[in-house]
Amino acid sequence: MSVLPLVFTSGWASGINAYAVVLLFGLLGATGVTDEVPAALQRPDVLIVAGVLFLVEAVADKVPYVDSVWDSVHTVIRPVAGAVVAALLAGHNGSLPELAAGAVGGSTALLSHLVKAGTRIAVNTSPEPASNIVLSIAEDLGVAGLIAFAVFHPVAAAVIAGTLLIAGITLVIFLWSRIRRFLRRRRLRREEKRLATAEGAVAPPG
Repeated sequence: MSVLPLVFTSGWASGINAYAVVLLFGLLGATGVTDEVPAALQRPDVLIVAGVLFLVEAVADKVPYVDSVWDSVHTVIRPVAGAVVAALLAGHNGSLPELAAGAVGGSTALLSHLVKAGTRIAVNTSPEPASNIVLSIAEDLGVAGLIAFAVFHPVAAAVIAGTLLIAGITLVIFLWSRIRRFLRRRRLRREEKRLATAEGAVAPPG
């Protein structure tokens, strides 16, 4: 069970930024900071791909509305990445069955991803872009700090990750009415645009 706290923390972080998790674990292992990282995450090709995708996400995640589209695309990617990283960590350590570790990492990643996506939808109801940038930077720093901390203090890091997850779920529930109003307005705008396009297509030439 000793690997479970690290698996849980990596799952939480993967739901926020899966590419950062892979990149950080890989760099920590490749540089010899820790021997807890499986070799698969230290491969140069994995590090390069994770680094490029991390840079792309670093930009997309700070642009209003683009971040929500990016989150939608990653609804499957982040939980899968969380499950894969967790299974690799468990397989390397040998103290947890890989299937169980993957389930913990994937489900935790899915929960934290939904919290992130819901929070971003609420933030996007504000017209200014500064809140997106500040929140994205805070998420990136939080993931980096907690993953590095988890390598040396996995139990304490898991407690922090669990606290952040519960706080995030509570916040999304609190903001849900605002999120629903935003989604309703967005549906209305799309419907109005569709109707306007349809009317323009059938209108007789002047």
